[in-house]
Amino acid sequence: MQGVHGRRRSGHGDAFWQFRPYTPGDAASAVDWRQSAKADRLFVRETEWEAAQTVLLWRDPSPSMRWRSGKNLEEKAARADLLLLALASLLLRGGERVRLVGDRQAFMGRSALPALAAAMARSAPAEAEDATAPRHARLVMFGDFLQPLAGLQAMLSRQAAKPLRGQMLQILDPAEESLPYSGRIRFDGLEGEGSLLVPRVETIRGLYAERLAAHRDGLSTMARAAGWGFSTHLTDQPPHLALLSLWQALAPA
Repeated sequence: MQGVHGRRRSGHGDAFWQFRPYTPGDAASAVDWRQSAKADRLFVRETEWEAAQTVLLWRDPSPSMRWRSGKNLEEKAARADLLLLALASLLLRGGERVRLVGDRQAFMGRSALPALAAAMARSAPAEAEDATAPRHARLVMFGDFLQPLAGLQAMLSRQAAKPLRGQMLQILDPAEESLPYSGRIRFDGLEGEGSLLVPRVETIRGLYAERLAAHRDGLSTMARAAGWGFSTHLTDQPPHLALLSLWQALAPA
């Protein structure tokens, strides 16, 4: 069940944790009479402490997320916001606590979704390094993750050391996946990279595909080494497919 997570110690919950000897002060109702009948002493049955999990949600604030290759497509940032809110809705319905990275307010309960959406609208997305959370929390990150792998590796290492585990969803425009252009094209960087004039784009399409595949393999390897999950999503694909994948990944084993 979402919203119910064992903490590996005794406390309030429904799942059996351990038997321990009866001590003065224990309530008679706590005694497990069947177990006690097997020995010459009284035993108390303890349950495992279960509590809701905190899930932090983050979307990439970089300018590259505001790009789209056609008017019939969503910006990557808009798709990230949609998936973040949809996942938050499922988590809140399941009894989890939800927080935005960079915002200390925790949201819980089905009625909290409008307040979370309002919090998203009030402030710009925070940097991933701002993620602070209690133990047992999870972090879900939505972004294109097209920056150099070295910086991403450092970020993941810092999160894993907290320790904080989670999921990375890479959101790309379909043109970033296939480079469908041909002829003489000038590409302008959105984050200060400058411009690149390519005389015949079709001649570099194979090399581009190799570089993108290598970058994605690097992301997947780093995520796996940190105990994270990694998946990809294109903005021309149905969003519910990515949502289902994330929901299943966050489900307790």
